[in-house]
Amino acid sequence: MQSRSFTRRQFLKSSTLGTGIAIWTGHSRRAIGFESANERPRIAVIGTGSRWDHRATGLDGTYGSGKEFPKYGDIVAVCDVDADRRDRAAGLVKDWSGSVPDVIADYRAIIDRDDVDVVHISTPDHWHAKIAIEAMLSGKDVYCEKPMTLTIDEGRQMCDVVRQTGRIVQIGTQQRSDTKFLKAIAMIRDGRIGTVLRVTCSLGAGPTSPELPAVDPPQHFDWNQWQGPVAEAPYYYLAGPNGETQSWSRTHYEFRWWYEYSGGKLTDWGTHHVDIATLAMGKTDTGPVTIEPIMVKHPVPFENGYPTINNQYNTATEFHIKATYADGMELVIRHDGDNGIMFEGTEGRIFINRGRLSGKPVEDLETNPLPDGAIEAVYKGRKVTDHFRNFFDSLADGVQPISDVFSHHRALSTCHLAGIAARLGSTIQWDPEAETIINNKLAQSLVSRDKRHGFEIQRT
Repeated sequence: MQSRSFTRRQFLKSSTLGTGIAIWTGHSRRAIGFESANERPRIAVIGTGSRWDHRATGLDGTYGSGKEFPKYGDIVAVCDVDADRRDRAAGLVKDWSGSVPDVIADYRAIIDRDDVDVVHISTPDHWHAKIAIEAMLSGKDVYCEKPMTLTIDEGRQMCDVVRQTGRIVQIGTQQRSDTKFLKAIAMIRDGRIGTVLRVTCSLGAGPTSPELPAVDPPQHFDWNQWQGPVAEAPYYYLAGPNGETQSWSRTHYEFRWWYEYSGGKLTDWGTHHVDIATLAMGKTDTGPVTIEPIMVKHPVPFENGYPTINNQYNTATEFHIKATYADGMELVIRHDGDNGIMFEGTEGRIFINRGRLSGKPVEDLETNPLPDGAIEAVYKGRKVTDHFRNFFDSLADGVQPISDVFSHHRALSTCHLAGIAARLGSTIQWDPEAETIINNKLAQSLVSRDKRHGFEIQRT
């Protein structure tokens, strides 16, 4: 069996000088191991919170993604900066598979291992790109929960490294493997609503918090390592009847509501719905040219794009943002309305979310069904399956999966641009070819972020 080990240093030695194109892109037979009991892929998990474990449930009733992986490979290691969570994860893996994984506090011990084929990343958003890039450069394939990045610049880096290494990366935007959403896209591609004029993504309102006290982090939790690439901040925490953590804080599930670590609803639900909208609109190789924040409310005041109060949630709670493409097509991102996506065209409209697909064009399918293979064509010409199986099938076939980094980067860039416009409270102009904000240095400065010293992305 061919070895999967391929370090960052080896990658640089094997690259074509001056082109950045890697010569080595091989995949071992372990990629098809889920079909053979003797050669199952070896999986390491980095981040073992509720999105990973079986406590997490979505609107579609699915469980946390971690429980799916033992169907296709062996989880050999679990890693988290919270000792309670990583110990719990080890117990869950034993329950699921009968095997006890290694329990690791620092993800770099996984990156440097030669006996890991796949890395499953379920950390907070601000860690995704760093871990994924370093994993790819060490010869590992990646399943990364959404959103893929914290910034647009990180998305460009992700795309570059996938091109260079040939690694297989699936992003956890599981709506791409949901037949309802695939059918909606197939209908639009088949002209069932005519020419698309406007798409509205309704994401739900963002939460607020009371003022949070700065307290000492618990002993089982490495707060410095959790912050990682972003600027240091006090550990804010307040227990109370709030969500799955029964608290308000800067960590665990609640990290979503701080621009330092995420993008609020714009990248939480926005990642899912804007992703589907971008696919249906045929905009996966481009982006909008203007992003207008028609209405945005934040729970704290902002100055030059940054919150001036640091002990309360700071991402947008209400918003109405319009992104316009060069051909005049509009993508509207709102906090209100039914959670889901409304497609409006010259000949009708349809609505899609995880619970329903509706509209007259949908009703017309009863007498005028889609052509054979229309849904499979949306699924890159492959048999439609669940999102996890698609990843492992893609490993076996040596092709990028349904939620590839390139198309995801374009959709997520629109979410990030919406966040930048929201933070500044002003319309921004975007050059989708150069991936640059035009004539606005402050806005352009938010396209990337400096990494905290000691937590830069390691390329060597």
